Amino acid sequence: MTAAAEQLKVAQPALGVQIRQLETELGVDLLVRHSRGVTPTAAGRLLQERAARILADVETTRREVAAIGGGRQDNVVLGVPPSMMLLLGPNLMIDARAEMPGVHLSLVEERSVVLLDALERGQINISFAWNVPEKADVERIALLEEDLLLVTAPGEAGGDGPVSLAEALTHDLAIAGERGVIRNIVQGEARRLSLEIRLAFEVHSVSAMKALIARGGAATIMPFSLAPRELTSGELVGRRIDRPRITRTLYAVRPARATPFTREEDIRRFLDGVTARALAAMGPHARALR
Repeated sequence: MTAAAEQLKVAQPALGVQIRQLETELGVDLLVRHSRGVTPTAAGRLLQERAARILADVETTRREVAAIGGGRQDNVVLGVPPSMMLLLGPNLMIDARAEMPGVHLSLVEERSVVLLDALERGQINISFAWNVPEKADVERIALLEEDLLLVTAPGEAGGDGPVSLAEALTHDLAIAGERGVIRNIVQGEARRLSLEIRLAFEVHSVSAMKALIARGGAATIMPFSLAPRELTSGELVGRRIDRPRITRTLYAVRPARATPFTREEDIRRFLDGVTARALAAMGPHARALR
């Protein structure tokens, strides 16, 4: 409450009074008060989420009206997963400036699950994300699928051809946390085939995971796009998993009821170009779905 009052530039008692008045008006408690501060109730969390969406809609309306009336720029906040930044790097911003002169683009780089949460809260407008589940309030377009590889140090590759999932799972694996897209894919396929996973290290940092694998003694399952430099240079070795083939799918995602931007066609062409450049950078490890 103290931090919120400081951010809003009001006295803490006044803020407390406003919240209690809102609780009285709605007929429900929004916060649970205790000695360590406050925590939101289920109703409080719902109100926060809806309020964020309403404020985002207000800002979108203000931006679009201003753009039509005064020729001002569209402001687009684009979510991008780390693998796409590794593939395309600063070219994303450079290309955006050249291809969309009437659009101001802001990038948010995060894991797909975080990007989807931000999209639902109205904090970003459009996102690229992996393995997006179907939701009524989200519009998703499948763009490409990318193979998952068994990635090891060069001396531990055991060959250079494809490998079965059963063979890949005989390695001590370093893999991300339970909310990670790749871990969920691997665990789902392992359960389906009644295979055991030898989880040696749980690593949430991609750079730390790659450094660990390069030292030897552990392997991982990841796509080419998370280690393009290392796999191209030979610092790491990747073997495609093909029995069964395991892939992940890249989607373009936006709110289902999102109002089109003033320069919607320019933005769509730019996103199509980003997809094409990512696909080219992935080479034989990915295929277009459109």
